[in-house]
Amino acid sequence: MHRAVRDIGIVLALVIAFVSMAGQADAASTRDRFFQAEKAYRELTRSPDRQKYRHHWLRVIEKYETAYEREPDGEWAAASLYRAGIIWLELHRFSGRTADRRMGVERLQSVATQFSRSAYRARAADKLRQMGIKVARASAPKQAARAPAPKKAVRAPAPKNDPGGRKHYVTAERCRQKLEKNPRRKKHRDVWLTCIDHYEAAFEADRKGETAAQSLLRTGELYLGLSRYSRSDADRDNGMRFLKRVARDYPETPSGKAARKRLGTDAPREKAALSAAKPQPQTAKPAPGNGGAGTNRTVNELRFWSNPNYTRVVIDTDGKVPYTYRLLKKDPDLKKPQRLFVDLRNTRLRQNFPSVVPINDNLLMDARAGQYDPETVRVVMDIKSFKTYKIFSLMNPFRIVIDVWGQSNGTQTADRRETATINVPQEKIPPGSLTRSLALGVSRIVIDAGHGGKDPGARGYYRKAREKDITLSIAKKLAKKIKTRLGCEVILTRNEDSFLTLEERTALANTKNADLFISIHVNAHRNKRAYGTETYFLNLATDEESIRVAAMENATSTRNISDLQTILMDLMQNAKINESSRLAGYVQSNMIRYLDRKYSNVKDKGVKQAPFYVLLGAQMPAILIETAFISNPRECKRLMDPAFQDRLSDGIVSGIEKYIQETSPTAFQHDRQPNQKDG
Repeated sequence: MHRAVRDIGIVLALVIAFVSMAGQADAASTRDRFFQAEKAYRELTRSPDRQKYRHHWLRVIEKYETAYEREPDGEWAAASLYRAGIIWLELHRFSGRTADRRMGVERLQSVATQFSRSAYRARAADKLRQMGIKVARASAPKQAARAPAPKKAVRAPAPKNDPGGRKHYVTAERCRQKLEKNPRRKKHRDVWLTCIDHYEAAFEADRKGETAAQSLLRTGELYLGLSRYSRSDADRDNGMRFLKRVARDYPETPSGKAARKRLGTDAPREKAALSAAKPQPQTAKPAPGNGGAGTNRTVNELRFWSNPNYTRVVIDTDGKVPYTYRLLKKDPDLKKPQRLFVDLRNTRLRQNFPSVVPINDNLLMDARAGQYDPETVRVVMDIKSFKTYKIFSLMNPFRIVIDVWGQSNGTQTADRRETATINVPQEKIPPGSLTRSLALGVSRIVIDAGHGGKDPGARGYYRKAREKDITLSIAKKLAKKIKTRLGCEVILTRNEDSFLTLEERTALANTKNADLFISIHVNAHRNKRAYGTETYFLNLATDEESIRVAAMENATSTRNISDLQTILMDLMQNAKINESSRLAGYVQSNMIRYLDRKYSNVKDKGVKQAPFYVLLGAQMPAILIETAFISNPRECKRLMDPAFQDRLSDGIVSGIEKYIQETSPTAFQHDRQPNQKDG
């Protein structure tokens, strides 16, 4: 009997131990998941390049939310859900999407109402109040353990008729006091960044006020404090940058003296560091490099193109630089409009750079550039209204492209490009043909002759053959045939040997409200036997040959194509992929049909897809035609022959005509030219 009881006791003890160990393992697993998410977030904050792409943010959020879902009532639940909410809000700063903000607010509200005994409840409530959102009353507690309530900081009264700086500064001081009194809060990056945001807001509200220098000093100190926890070089660099700025701009103030003391300017090494922060003469040549830390690059120019519904702004630099951007809300108190700014690190403005570039279209008021600090140029666009925007960079040379779209209203407006003259055919269009084309929705076609000016394009098998000359000749013939056969208005991106960047070719098509965009090129290959004709539309590359052709036409490396494909994933929603694919199919098949009837050895390389700079951001069906291989002796000779160019152009026009007929099968039933022959 005693033995049986003993055996039962042993079994019960083993079961209890097993259940306890399983619970501990599960808790440990949840804890591990939370800190894995923390690690992923730290890695994201250290990489400005990764912060540009949405999927990196979503992966971090997913890690936090997985930790929460694993144990919704566990000790790590509130922390996980709170962190997910904060990161949704940070993502909203980059994306500008209302849905991202809503996701963040929902998670913070859940923490504030469902975890009444968690220290994170107060944090979530504070964050919501700062956003002007009313916090609902907390529901029944989800956790048994009650965390000690944080002591309230003494509220310093803000003076009446304050311009705004003092008010923000008081809020920032309260935030910092809470942070310093609670060691646990120091382990969370978002708490530090919240305080930093308040100090930066105080400085921006009144740069000449009594709190301006102290706000910059506190910002630098907080970044340095954060770096001790994050172990991030970027955080430490930010801290040093702000301290140097205070010491330079406010040398006689107590804050300036405190900054010099913190920097240790009495030591020779730190004196050198401080002097390095002072602006260098604008005539100094930038150091070589790829835009990494310690490299001084120059911002050379701001260019723009616009119509009432679309604006493209391009920032030109003399080398690759890291950059970040952010959309700021309208601030009625400070009488500031909604703004979009881009910060370019390790850069300086060129000498005599215009401080304001007036745009004044329906979307943007102007673009402003200034030396935000000794190492950063800030470009700000003052916004009237917009629907969405995209920012991406292009290589060789490096430049940053900002596309802003508004609500389409169908208006046709002349191009307002400020930096060069676009050549447009001035011939009159037959009224009947134009009416027919307008009914079809295809009334204006932009023809882009590839390369030009200082960019000769591919060199031919024969010495006299140059891509820029051949593409211009084909483009002119094609423009004339389109006008004659289809009655559409035609705009050439160039009608002479002039240089145009790839992004301005697309910008021209967008601002001219073109219905189709066709870019003419010739192919080339190291293998002289390679030959054939192919047509491309914008999409992710599906084979190595397409990547090679895109890299050649983009004047970049195949390595950079992978970066461009990441950008494309975020731009696809604006591209007319299906229409472009269909247009490419008709043009390709008709080119081959026309050429095959007169020439031998015509190779159909088909319709392909690849990421081409010149098609990036096009708001209409857009294709790129590789007419033939200039590196092949037979095809090079043909490309130089006007008869071949004529035949090729006939095929392209026929393809466009077939594309239009698909939209309206009876479009050309009564309008075909009497002498027009098919093929």
